[in-house]
Amino acid sequence: MKYLLDTHAFLWCFEGSNKINETVKNIIRDVDMQRYVSIASLWEFSIKHSMGKLGFEGDLHRLYAIITKHNLTILPISQPHLEKLIRLPFLHRDPFDRLLVATAQADGMTLLTADENIRKYDVSFLW
Repeated sequence: MKYLLDTHAFLWCFEGSNKINETVKNIIRDVDMQRYVSIASLWEFSIKHSMGKLGFEGDLHRLYAIITKHNLTILPISQPHLEKLIRLPFLHRDPFDRLLVATAQADGMTLLTADENIRKYDVSFLW
């Protein structure tokens, strides 16, 4: 099974937050699983970090170090993702979350997310 990490799931897991359950945390940390982080999440992190909206200890270099250490795959945005996105209903206004939904749909992934709005879409999710 392929898993796409929502931005908050990724950050919560590696900052030791108690907002993430053990099942999801174990999937994210299991190097035998196919786990992906969208470049859109890194873009979102960069924007929110520069605005001081995150409580994450560290910068983009630390984020990339975590990705490398835990053998996560950075997923680029591709044409099939955008083709899904353009047809996605506006059940959620957040452009990053909408792109994650479209990516998970296009690539047949399970989205690891606590976001209630994302769960309104026809997408496989786990939390």
